[in-house]
Amino acid sequence: MSAPKSKVYVADCALGKGVFAATSIHHGEVIFTCEGKVISLQEVVAKGDQQSNPIQIDTQTYLDVESPGVYINHSCDPNAGLMNNTILVALRAIAPHEQICFDYSTSMSEELWTMECKCLAPQCRGLIQDFHYLPAELKARYVALGIVQDFIVRQWREVPKASGQ
Repeated sequence: MSAPKSKVYVADCALGKGVFAATSIHHGEVIFTCEGKVISLQEVVAKGDQQSNPIQIDTQTYLDVESPGVYINHSCDPNAGLMNNTILVALRAIAPHEQICFDYSTSMSEELWTMECKCLAPQCRGLIQDFHYLPAELKARYVALGIVQDFIVRQWREVPKASGQ
C-alpha cells in the first residue's frame, strides 16, 4: 500500500518559506499533525530563536516543530488552527496552492516573545503576542472554535470575566 498523498507542500513566500495546500482542503479537515521533540522552556531559551521552532503546548513545555509544521506562518485572519495542541485543522475551505496560516497567539502564554506582524490581513493587529492580549471577543471566538492550546484555555477560564478577559 502506498503512503497517502500529502495535503501540503513547502514553498517560497513573502516571509521566506510557507506551507501551501497541495489540494482542496475542506472546512474542519485535519491538515496534518505537528511533530517534533518535546522540550522545556529552558531548552527553548538555550537554543535561541535561530535553533528552535517551538510551539508552546503547556506552561513550561514546547514542541520543537519539524517540517512541514516549522514553515506555517502566522496570520491575524487564519485559515487553520491547532486543536488538541498539535493537530492543524482547516477553519474554512482552503483552495489548492493557498498558503496555510494559523494565529500564533492561540499557542502563546509566556510573556517572552513578541514579533511585528507582517500578515497584511485587513484586521492585522500589528504585533504577535500572548493570547491574553487579544481582544476579548477574539479570545472567546478562538476558544469556541477549539483552536487554543488546552493550558491557555484553563488559564483563560480562571480569569474573572469582569476584567474584560
